[in-house]
Parts: sequence; structure tokens; C-alpha cells
Amino acid sequence: MFVHLGDTIYADQPLEPEVKLDDGSLWRNIMTEAKAKIAQELDDYRGNHRYNFQDDHLRRFNSEVSQVVLWDDHEVRDNWYPLQRLDDDARYYVKSVALLAARAKRAFFEYQPLRINPDEPERIYRSWRHGPALEIFALDMRSYRGANSPNRQARLTDDAAFLGTAQLAWLKAALARSTSTWKLVAADMPISAVVRDDGERFEAIANADDGPPLGRELEIADLLRFIRDRRIRNVVWITADVHYAAAHHYDPSRARFTAFDPFWEFIACPLHAGTFGPNTLDRTFGPEVRFLGIPAGMKPNRPPSEGLQFFGTGTIDRRTQALTMRIHNLKGEVVFKIELPSAS
Repeated sequence: MFVHLGDTIYADQPLEPEVKLDDGSLWRNIMTEAKAKIAQELDDYRGNHRYNFQDDHLRRFNSEVSQVVLWDDHEVRDNWYPLQRLDDDARYYVKSVALLAARAKRAFFEYQPLRINPDEPERIYRSWRHGPALEIFALDMRSYRGANSPNRQARLTDDAAFLGTAQLAWLKAALARSTSTWKLVAADMPISAVVRDDGERFEAIANADDGPPLGRELEIADLLRFIRDRRIRNVVWITADVHYAAAHHYDPSRARFTAFDPFWEFIACPLHAGTFGPNTLDRTFGPEVRFLGIPAGMKPNRPPSEGLQFFGTGTIDRRTQALTMRIHNLKGEVVFKIELPSAS
């Protein structure tokens, strides 16, 4: 079973027929009408999804492997939020991001194998139980967020929302009632990696302030405290977005906010996009880098031809219930591995 953590397409980034690489060689792209322009109409978004299906390997993979799929920003537009307007972006004649997102979501549902909730057919967040050992909680960190801002709100208002009230309540209840040994939270954005949006505005959860939780961090603090207080064991986070691979361990002994149990977050990406990073870490929740998949001083936007693409795998031992997490490089080689014992 494959968990895709978002950016299934790059609807906002048209392709060029050729790209000159640092060594002077040319990367040649297969071109289609949809991939030669920014997506704005419904058919543009559909064309971006269809573009990927030209690949024989992807079609075979999709025919053989069950999937849990999230979305992030590039299914619509880089760093988007629902109330955003594009009045200053001349590339877009559609200025309402809410309208773009509605068209993008329809195409996303048409081309991704999501199990639709009949009571809320437009809802992306959901859980999926894979036997007694595993339940996956797939989040939507796009549809309910407030505007990207300095992210320093002292109270959890709509402006500071990231998951939103309804999704956060659902996640708490779903985690609390889960009887699976391992609870895997699949999030399209990391907790502590600092992701900026145009200077002093922030795109992800962290706000580059190592102090007490503020802004979007308030939701995460509330969730982590709930998990601790309800004694919900074996919660692991997997995420992507930042275009490199890493393993982060969180511990209250290193944190400014301390009302939580230690946990792991694994980042394994990109599958087939430019490699960047690493991002600085906000210390509010006490992260520690236990693995980093890219070399120090790496030049940004490394192409797939350089091999710095990553994916992760996890296996649960049927006898011991231990979870082994691995991060692989483009060749499939294991570059990081850790076995996590099951806690009762």
C-alpha cells in the first residue's frame, strides 16, 4: 500500500521542452498542451493529471498497488490558501484561489483513487485501517487553513487555523477510538521545518520562533497534549513537501512546549522533482535531526539525473509488532533504517 503525501501534479509550473543542466547536457521533457501553461480551467487540471499517466511504470504501479493519496499546494498553486486572491499575479486571469481550488479538487477526485465519504463527498481527510496492526490518518492541510501570515497569533482563531476546528476534532476522536497497534499520521507538511512564503509570512506550521507555541503551532500543541493525556501509543508522522529526506525525533526534554510524549516524523521526498534543502528547524517541539538525506552545501534544485530523490517504506513485524521505517534513494538503496518497538 502506497501513501502519496501530496504534490501529485505541478499544475502551476509549466514545462519547457528543454532544460539545460549544470554539466551542459539537456533534460528533455515530453510536452502536452496542458503542461505548456499554468492550470486555471478544469480541463487544464485534468490534463496535468493525465500527463503522468503517459508513463508505463506509473500505470502498472497504479494497477497493482492500493493507495492513500493526499493533496498539497501544487495540485492548485504554490503556497495557496482558500481566501487568497491573485490580483497582483498577471499570469492568472482567474483571480480567486477558491475557484481554482474547486476546479483542482474535482480533477483530483477524478484521477486519484480516493474512497469517497458519501456524507461529505468533497472531504479529503480520512482514515484507513489496514488490519489490526495499522491505521492511517490522512490529513488535509490546505482546505481549512487561514491565510499565510507572520504566524504569531496568541490564540487559536480562524486566522491561525491549519487543520481547522472540524478536522482537528475528527483527528482526535479517530486516534482515540483506534484499536490498531500503530497510528500513522500522513501529513502533507512537516511540523518543525520552517517553510516561508514571501519573507515574513509562513507557509507551514513552524514560525521560526523557538519559544512557546504561537499561530498554527497552537493546533499541534493541542493535538500532542491530547495524545499524551489520552495515552494514545505508537503515533508516527510521515510527511513531505520540503523536497529532501530526513528523520526527526521529537522529545519534550528538548522542547519549549513540553506537554507531549516523544515521537518520530519521517520525511521522504521528492519522488521526481527538484531536490532542495535542508530547511531550518523551529525548536518549539524539540525536534532533533537523526538523519539527513542530502549533502551539506548542496546547490538547490538538483534534477533527478543526480539521484537525490527519495521514498520511504515501513514494515510491521507480525510477531513483535515492531515498526521498521526505512528511507530509500532513487536506486532503492536503504539510506536510513530504524526499528521502533511497540509501546503498550
